[in-house]
Amino acid sequence: MTGPVKWLAGLAIAALAVAGCSSAAAPGPAAGTSALSSASAAAEQNPNLDLGAPLGGKPAPDIKLVNQFGQPMSLSQFRGRVVLLGFEDSECTNVCPLTTQSMVLAKELLGPAGQSVQLLGVDANPDAIKVSDVLEYSRVHGLVNQWDFLTGSAAQLKAVWQAYNIAVQIQSGQIDHTPALYVIDQQGREQKLYLTQMAYSSITQSAQVLATEISGLLPGHPKLSSLGSLATVPGQTPSAAVTLPAAAPAASGPGGVGGASGAPGTVTLGPGKARLVVFFATWLSETSDLRTELAGLNAYARDAASRHLPALTAVDEAATEASDATVNSYLHQLGPLSYQVALDQTGRLADGYGVQDQPWLVLVDAAGKITWQHDGWVPLATLEQAAAAHG
Repeated sequence: MTGPVKWLAGLAIAALAVAGCSSAAAPGPAAGTSALSSASAAAEQNPNLDLGAPLGGKPAPDIKLVNQFGQPMSLSQFRGRVVLLGFEDSECTNVCPLTTQSMVLAKELLGPAGQSVQLLGVDANPDAIKVSDVLEYSRVHGLVNQWDFLTGSAAQLKAVWQAYNIAVQIQSGQIDHTPALYVIDQQGREQKLYLTQMAYSSITQSAQVLATEISGLLPGHPKLSSLGSLATVPGQTPSAAVTLPAAAPAASGPGGVGGASGAPGTVTLGPGKARLVVFFATWLSETSDLRTELAGLNAYARDAASRHLPALTAVDEAATEASDATVNSYLHQLGPLSYQVALDQTGRLADGYGVQDQPWLVLVDAAGKITWQHDGWVPLATLEQAAAAHG
């Protein structure tokens, strides 16, 4: 499966109806919600944040699969730890990276107490269930030694999906699955269920909600290392000027060659001239020839200057990356690029531009209006044709 992985909202809600799950659900009376009280009103109005559904402490069905190293694993072996259990497509290019990043950040927010938390994933892609599939997803997301990503036979996985009310289906070669995230306590009981929302700017907020819930289950209720607002984060739309940090400046070409204006080390986007904005992430190397695609954009940047096509700016969705250093290291290996690359560290740009997948291509006119968008890579000729017609 090489196409993007999508979340079918209606299917997810239907599959989890017995759990009473809702993206607008307020925190239940479970331990750990006191830290959210001052921000609860704003959080409940945040459409990009799921505050979770209480599950009443019923026993979590055991899971017996193998991890990314081929080692047999079971959920029961982690008794004594709080388990954060997510269902992830091993080739996902949209919602799953948001889920896994929020899991990692939640554990980090707990500081030393995070050692009492186990991050666990179960493959939700019936077309990519080999050990090598879950290992590669773990590798490109910098998670190889940070979690256990479990897989098994088709029959084994189907049994786990059914036990946890995970809906999985294939439509036109693409995978739709429930983006569920369970919090399981030290006694193996289900405490809370969350659904990841397709909003890049809410990753850190979701992590805070998860970490707060987990804190309430740990001895001493450890404080989180940082707390932020849970109110809706406004997106940065094409109609407003936005300045972002530039990625790997030594590898990128000057702003005058298909790039964007801005002070050294920054990239500025906004109205004033037509632009082609290409959103991507380095972990796309798992599902596409990312090096070739990014290098191929050099030709567009050169043609744009001579044919008066919209200037090109690439934006790495850094909110889903292991670190900015990961992005810079990857880009330096590509060699010089004829366009600038910006880092969307907060996810606000992606949300403001309506990004729903990676890669995501957007043409914006001089007034800051989106005139064309496309999910996935396209040949150079097709891209230039779209730019000439919609730029």
